[in-house]
Amino acid sequence: MPLRALVFDFDGLICDTEWPEYRSVADAFAEHGFDYPPEEWVGVIGSSWDVDWMGDLEARLGRAVDREALHARRRARKHELLEVTVALPGVVDLIDAAEHAGLGLAVASSSPRAWVAAQLDRIGLGARFDVVVTRDDVAQAKPAPDLFLEACARLGVPPVDAVALEDSAHGATAAVAAGLRCVVVPNQLTCLTELGHADLRLGSMAEAELALLEELVARLAGGPDQP
Repeated sequence: MPLRALVFDFDGLICDTEWPEYRSVADAFAEHGFDYPPEEWVGVIGSSWDVDWMGDLEARLGRAVDREALHARRRARKHELLEVTVALPGVVDLIDAAEHAGLGLAVASSSPRAWVAAQLDRIGLGARFDVVVTRDDVAQAKPAPDLFLEACARLGVPPVDAVALEDSAHGATAAVAAGLRCVVVPNQLTCLTELGHADLRLGSMAEAELALLEELVARLAGGPDQP
């Protein structure tokens, strides 16, 4: 069967909101004299699990912190970094090409709907997707397959006829489990993780041309051992 739909992750794939999230926490640690390397953060990217970074900081300090004040400073820093983010190179071109080809377009994100909808609107893409599925819509977020299965069901497309575009290991696991073809495009954080279970890895969304994705679906139509 030909390619019929594209299902995008949001954070780190459409827009690099993950770096402001991490960097603002790392800055909070630096404020107290500690390093917080990316390797300590990347394990939860793509899931709905919230990191208890304040608890970690308090353990290192050996004392409690003013959580409300620290949270306010961290939130302000995150918003400062977030304000300058835009859709990553190649994202809009791929959406344009998919629309022109008549493909279904969806977002499947482990983040809450309020966050995803607001950020899509902020970068001017809120009206470009037929379906937006978030962790508010399913029983389990990634790495469970629920988000991708729900997105395909709402699009009316069998998972095998869709390509998932992901940046994280949890996202790739979810996409593969749901039966979609998975293309992973790691960012400056998720490049530190193991992503070999995806069908294809690209260096940037600018490389994610529609013809390449169509070829991927056609090549794998006979199963993973198809030559």
